[in-house]
Amino acid sequence: MTIATFKFKYPRVLSIAGSDSGGGAGIQADLKTFSALGCFGMTAITALTAQNTCGVRAIHGVPPDMLRDQIDAVMEDIGADAVKIGMLHSPEIVRTVAEAINRHHLKNVVFDPVMVATSGAVLIDNAAVDVLVRELFPRVLLITPNLDEAALLVGRPLNSAQDMEQAAQDLLDKGALAVLLKGGHLPGDTVIDLLMTATGETVWMQASRIHSPNTHGTGCTLSSAIAAHLALGASLAEAVQHARLYVREALQAGAQVQTGKGSGPLNHGHAPVAMRQVPFRPEALIPAAECAT
Repeated sequence: MTIATFKFKYPRVLSIAGSDSGGGAGIQADLKTFSALGCFGMTAITALTAQNTCGVRAIHGVPPDMLRDQIDAVMEDIGADAVKIGMLHSPEIVRTVAEAINRHHLKNVVFDPVMVATSGAVLIDNAAVDVLVRELFPRVLLITPNLDEAALLVGRPLNSAQDMEQAAQDLLDKGALAVLLKGGHLPGDTVIDLLMTATGETVWMQASRIHSPNTHGTGCTLSSAIAAHLALGASLAEAVQHARLYVREALQAGAQVQTGKGSGPLNHGHAPVAMRQVPFRPEALIPAAECAT
């Protein structure tokens, strides 16, 4: 059997997350971000949501077997250079993803622990919280909670930079390898984020607040942008910095645009780049016969 000779491949990023019918968050935001940053995006859908800019109306979970098949189908054929994990609504779904990380030796995994939507809708079962800490924190490269999510995880409110630093350390103590704690919910005209790693690296990042009514999907977009830059070869700290800049520019570009009656989306396509091509290694191929149906 003759296998075609290829010189290049696309940087590949898999999103394991929920679907947002309104297109501003979830896998829809992830795919837009991957594309805007020059990566090839793929998805494994964990749940369907009926939502728009005003809120979430309904959530329909995907059966664990179907989620497992989606991940296996992608990884056994195309593979992934990085992975973004978003909405995981039940303990069974969390375990399915953890098993897939082990089974496929997934690397550069960024986990955005989506628990509460911008609208205030709860997106995760209480029973799933303990499971995701135990099963996923030690298996992913980075977790990216906002203040509300981190407060739920550590069991107390977070109201200051000092609270953020202690919470980040607590999350590391719970097994996380690195934490990007997003401080956008703190009051003031300056937004501060904290990157802390288990190896002792602590990086505070700050920038002026961008005032926009359109913030739906900001967390999804940031985590998917980090995964995209990891797929492109950036270090963790570099990927975080590049992703923060992309999100800020997307927020600014979408601030004056009305999409729906509530919190609208970012402008993911404000400065798209062409699909990148990186050197191809033949071991990524599967024999053509295995694709026959």
